Amino acid sequence: MSFVDTFFNSDVMISAFPQLLRGLWMTIALGVVSILIGVTGGLIVSLVRLYAPKPLQLLMIAYIDIMRAMPMLVVLILIYYALPFVGISFSAWWSAIIGFSIVLAAYSAEVFRSGIESVPRGQFEAAAALGIPFLITLYKVVLPQAVRIVIPPTTSNCVSMFKDTSLASTVALPELLKEGQNAQGFYANPSPLIMAAVIYVILLWPMVRLVSVLEKKFKGERAR
Repeated sequence: MSFVDTFFNSDVMISAFPQLLRGLWMTIALGVVSILIGVTGGLIVSLVRLYAPKPLQLLMIAYIDIMRAMPMLVVLILIYYALPFVGISFSAWWSAIIGFSIVLAAYSAEVFRSGIESVPRGQFEAAAALGIPFLITLYKVVLPQAVRIVIPPTTSNCVSMFKDTSLASTVALPELLKEGQNAQGFYANPSPLIMAAVIYVILLWPMVRLVSVLEKKFKGERAR
């Protein structure tokens, strides 16, 4: 069998495309939901980390450090395969969502913390001198500035999150990679896996370029 027939078999790719398309929609849904929960959770964690009472701050620091140190694959395996031993069971979908979200929240929390701390402290003091409540100062003054700073690294984290969705195959979730593996086994040909890899590139390359554009844009704005 020739190289083309082995890795780029058009008949196999056409036959496997509907199966890969189902996996693609699952990948997109998994990534979008995990990002929404993870980024929102990261903002909340960062605010607790910065402004809550000391015991809660220490708890958030421990959470952030542990989640950033633990491989995503290990988190997924613990949630899906280990928790049932203590009577806590989640479906493959929710195991993946929970795993991706709690890890992304830890990374997002550090990004938000860095962005908030980059806002000059004098703005808090000026708002307090004007009698503006702390929460309003945070919402109206600090967070809008911090968000502009954290957009590029947050977008980069989102790209990584989409790539990590391929690990959901370890909990038997039929996302793009899993469907590619199933199609490879069914057709006894690696062409579906090559096609899945191409789909990942088509999906994620614009996001990768967006990160670079945003970094240049906000770097230029800060330089002015």
